[in-house]
Amino acid sequence: MKVLGILGAHKEHGVTAQLLTATLASVPAPHETELIYLADYDIHPDTGIPNPVLDALTEKLLTSDVWIFAAPTYWGGLSGIMKHFLDCLRWRLVRIDHVGDAHPDRFKNKHYLSITDCYISPLDNLFTGVTDATFRQIDTVMNAAGLIKIHEIVCPGTLKNGDRIPEQTLNTCRKWGVKLPNKAKRDDNTMKRYVELFMMIAIMSLITMGIQTGLAPVIAQTNFWLNWAVFVIIFFTLLAIILHVVTFMVHRRH
Repeated sequence: MKVLGILGAHKEHGVTAQLLTATLASVPAPHETELIYLADYDIHPDTGIPNPVLDALTEKLLTSDVWIFAAPTYWGGLSGIMKHFLDCLRWRLVRIDHVGDAHPDRFKNKHYLSITDCYISPLDNLFTGVTDATFRQIDTVMNAAGLIKIHEIVCPGTLKNGDRIPEQTLNTCRKWGVKLPNKAKRDDNTMKRYVELFMMIAIMSLITMGIQTGLAPVIAQTNFWLNWAVFVIIFFTLLAIILHVVTFMVHRRH
């Protein structure tokens, strides 16, 4: 298996590069790793003329099983260097049908990991989600290309810490570097999602019925349609709360 690290930052040896290097260095042997620094390449989109630079980068992507995108968050979004690279690749990442819809093509079922960093504090990033846009931008492109997401790593507080990365964050990078070969074998989490959905509905139904029972002295339980309406309202309220909490916890950046 081969892991390709893609560094889209202004500094070749800055915080973002250190995060990426720590991840790649932890990939166990005999798996291969390679790091490409996008600023070293004169990247241009396809315009109908030979494009040897993009051809070479495309070949690296094709021969790698896992891609690691490492790019800082600038102005609340993905760094321009990485964005430019993904923009230039757009017609190579997907297949366009006769009505203009994009479909996964030759990179389908490869895996990717995302890494970013930002100036604001961990607490501010947790509540404002400054780095969310960076991850969403990468996810949007990779989803269109049919890649499978492994995880995302964020390192906030770079204004205060400078080039010094907290050991906890470096350990997170190392942990996922070790896991990459195993994660790459998981191509379908459909059953897991169904089980999680079933458990969520089962628990919510139980709670809803418990609340309805508690409301029995207030609301008559003999009217079928009234019971049904109360059940739906309680169930929907619980669903909205749970989805909000789960979404916040899954996408929190700390």
